Amino acid sequence: MKKILFILFLLPLSIFAQQDKATLEKEARQLVREGNELYNQLKFADAEVKYKKALEKSPDYEIANYNLGNALSQQNRSKEALKQYELVAKTTKDRFTHASSMHNIGNAHYKDKQYQKAVDSYKHSLRANPKDDETRYNLALAQEMLKNQQENEDKNKDNKDDKDKKDDQKDKDKDKKDDKKDGDDKKDEDKKDDEKKDDEDKKDPKDDKKDDKQEQKPQPGKLSPQQVKQLLEAMNNEEQKTQKKMNAKKERGKKIKQEKDW
Repeated sequence: MKKILFILFLLPLSIFAQQDKATLEKEARQLVREGNELYNQLKFADAEVKYKKALEKSPDYEIANYNLGNALSQQNRSKEALKQYELVAKTTKDRFTHASSMHNIGNAHYKDKQYQKAVDSYKHSLRANPKDDETRYNLALAQEMLKNQQENEDKNKDNKDDKDKKDDQKDKDKDKKDDKKDGDDKKDEDKKDDEKKDDEDKKDPKDDKKDDKQEQKPQPGKLSPQQVKQLLEAMNNEEQKTQKKMNAKKERGKKIKQEKDW
């Protein structure tokens, strides 16, 4: 009896759980419909709120996740939208839903100018749905943008390399110029020294005599060595003349020595 009652007690709980889940899914579908109406009216923020409320009631609701990604993308919140699309792409079992999710993932990468990732996503989408012309068009556009991007990067790299080479060449030229200037300065100094030495070697001995004469030129109030010599000779001659006169006088007045009388 207890066992029968136990079984009867469990059955109603299971029924209530199924009814509650069905109710939540129904409410989630209603919220998604309301969100879609707002989305079509370009009220993307309000649509976002409805989709999130739908996911609160049914977290695995695929359409709610996908449409939430669209609402976020329309608000230029690409990174958040990308998470929603990737979630759907990983969990869905429907290849068309997977293709649409990968298409939108490509669009999100394209908006962020990540053209290589966009190209890869569009290709993945086409593998799931090869007949999607819109995805094929987006793929061609992304490939063209990727090509331009790579060319610009290569051009910028070449320009940078050229600039670096020019800067290096400028530095080398400057170093050479500085070295040449230092060498020229040294040569000028050596040349001046050589010229000075040559001038000294070429100096005329007569110039030395001339310099001596200039040095011997009497200055006001001063006698030159030559004048002093001449003056001394004149004084010496006068002294000799005077001495001769004195000697002559002495000779005239000198007594002759007489023989003694004794």
